[in-house]
Amino acid sequence: MMSDDDEDTDTERERAADLTSKSFVFCGLYAATIFGGQHFMRERQKLDLRRPLVLWSLGLALFSIIGTVRTGRYMLHVLNTSGFKQSVCDQSFYSAPVSKFWAYAFVLSKAPQLGDTIFIVLRKQRLIFLHWYHHITVLLYSWYSYKDQVAGGGWFMTMNYPVHSLMYSYSTLRVAGVRVPRPYTIIITTMQIAQMSMGLTVNGLVYMWMQEGHCPSYLDHIMWSSLMYLSYLLLISSLVYQSYFKGASGKGSKGE
Repeated sequence: MMSDDDEDTDTERERAADLTSKSFVFCGLYAATIFGGQHFMRERQKLDLRRPLVLWSLGLALFSIIGTVRTGRYMLHVLNTSGFKQSVCDQSFYSAPVSKFWAYAFVLSKAPQLGDTIFIVLRKQRLIFLHWYHHITVLLYSWYSYKDQVAGGGWFMTMNYPVHSLMYSYSTLRVAGVRVPRPYTIIITTMQIAQMSMGLTVNGLVYMWMQEGHCPSYLDHIMWSSLMYLSYLLLISSLVYQSYFKGASGKGSKGE
């Protein structure tokens, strides 16, 4: 006879498998919408959408802040009680009473976050490759990896929530017309680079400890996650160079 826990586990696995199959549909619709939308808006006036965007960014900021607190507290609990190695290999993030909800919410949130790009298209702002590439790949990987509840996921969630807290808070303030000091953007960029670097480190540790039988994961998860983090790191670093260093060096050479 199957216990209630077994039934819950089977239900969660079916739900996660369903997410994986739907992720490609979501991403296909997303790509068609944003590129079709750009074509549609080409000969039309841009939309302001300031108030809806403030509410949109504020909602995602508050969600990310709460997620930061909830997952951060659980990560600290694991670190204090079981140590760093267990925090990397831990799977209880997917099943503990509080973190279970925020892990699933984290995965699901990748769908509504696609709406960020809709505002960019309708307001006729510059849509960079990194923006839509990140949205597509992070949704695909998050929904794909959730079904296997692999090691390292706790760190991935705990790092992503605070970065999004700052990003969406920044977006809310900017759209609302509040002047945000330049160091704030540098802090966000530094946190993004640190997140990608730590993601690669966690993947390396999972692979190493998986050989010892301590970290439950699969080679394909580690490979795809590492490629994803590495590509983000390279793209963000290139963007930082173009924005902060190349322009500065160009100005310096003109002044000589």
